[in-house]
Amino acid sequence: MDFPVFKTKIEGKDQKFNLTDAKERRDYFLAKAGEEIEKLKSYVKDNTFIVYLLGKKNSGKGTYSKMLAELLGPGSLEHFSVGDMIRAVSRDIQDPAKKLELELYLGKNYRGWTPPDDLIAAIEGRDTKTLLPTELILALVKREIAKRPRKTLFIDGFPRDMDQVSYSLFFRDLVGFRDDADVMAFIDVPTAVIEERIKYRRICPICNTSRNTKLFPTAQIGYDEKSEEFYLICDNPDCSGCGRQKMVGKEGDDLGIEPIRERLETDQKLMEKAMTLYGLPKIFLRNSVPVETAKDYVDDYELTMAYDYEWDAATRKINIIEKPWVVNDDQGVPSYSLQAPAVAVSLIKQLVKALGI
Repeated sequence: MDFPVFKTKIEGKDQKFNLTDAKERRDYFLAKAGEEIEKLKSYVKDNTFIVYLLGKKNSGKGTYSKMLAELLGPGSLEHFSVGDMIRAVSRDIQDPAKKLELELYLGKNYRGWTPPDDLIAAIEGRDTKTLLPTELILALVKREIAKRPRKTLFIDGFPRDMDQVSYSLFFRDLVGFRDDADVMAFIDVPTAVIEERIKYRRICPICNTSRNTKLFPTAQIGYDEKSEEFYLICDNPDCSGCGRQKMVGKEGDDLGIEPIRERLETDQKLMEKAMTLYGLPKIFLRNSVPVETAKDYVDDYELTMAYDYEWDAATRKINIIEKPWVVNDDQGVPSYSLQAPAVAVSLIKQLVKALGI
């Protein structure tokens, strides 16, 4: 798939922003897409719409949705994860009363070839690799959306397999959004980016805060002279281990993408299939920009930084080395990875065009 490079650079605007700072990030969005943000704010006052987020696992679907929600204001839109919904249902049916409630709901609303009792059993004994019948997913999504105030939805996890692609054409009708606009947003992230996000991920064992030694370090770095290992120290102010707790790798993260390679390949095929659909406007979000042409499309501060560390034995201090993160994209082209706000600007501008506002 050939995703176009989106230009966020505005000629004549030389102001730089620290995109890790909440206030400066907001100023950045207003500088880069202020007019489009105001159009969307006005639109969502009287309208709702659906965006189907299609991208590989760990491609940032939730991150981009949350950034847009922050800009448009409380209650404007919701990132609706089908996977999170299924996990919540699986927990709920441990309660006999809630299990009975679900059985009654499916008895009235489910239409399919698998008996409802078998579906309940499948949810209870499900592993994350086993896909539930599409007819059940649709019934559960309809149930969950009906519980909530009406708002714009960013759907994450549907369609999930090839058989569900055609259902997406009628999804808005099924969940009561018949007259609303719907858009497909495709997210392209190089496999190398996903690999390093996983391999260098670190978790605080106390508060579960997630960081990355290479891409998103904490304020304080530690060094073990015996093992010659650098490590992150939790800096979550709400954590009892803040400032002293060593963050650790999650089990299996050292394997990188291997445990999810099959899933990534399925996600790729799913996007390729969905791109052939007619009748839905499409948005293309690209996480990377070729090194050779980057200066024409983005500002330097929009690039993701990579961090390396050196131990100075003389001063007994850690030197932190920061430089733009370069990876090979899936076509083998050396590319910079973009910070999430730059991709969100692309989302905002394309969304305004797709909605015709």
